[in-house]
Amino acid sequence: MDRPFVAENTKERERLSSLVGRLTDEELRFPLGNDWTIAVALAHLSFWDQRSLFLMRKWKKSGVVELSPIDIDVINDSLLSLWLAIPPRAAANLAVSSAEEIDRELEEASSDLITKIESLGEKSRLYRSVHRKLHVDQIEELLNKRGST
Repeated sequence: MDRPFVAENTKERERLSSLVGRLTDEELRFPLGNDWTIAVALAHLSFWDQRSLFLMRKWKKSGVVELSPIDIDVINDSLLSLWLAIPPRAAANLAVSSAEEIDRELEEASSDLITKIESLGEKSRLYRSVHRKLHVDQIEELLNKRGST
């Protein structure tokens, strides 16, 4: 089975890991807007990768793949205070470890499970890279404007 999402996920996970490795503790506190910091964006990435990981494990165990709808904006808004409470370096490290876990789970998933996930029609279920790229690009843009890293 062709799995182009594996290469894309790896590419963006490596970008994320490289970025986290370069970020200083001060830079992790840089504001991104709307009360978000770089560390909050990384905690946010960790949460969404963890959610995907636990859905994958649930689907793998049950053999049933179904939509799990939620209100993304409500989730992000309600978790903001928790993300702000996480020490910035811990948030950064969680983003990388969560990306590694979900990518490994996706790589090891059976062809049958991947086919079922594809049938949901949501590219981001397999291409975790899309979400990572969005936020890594955003962070890198901010750092470039500030002349950092």
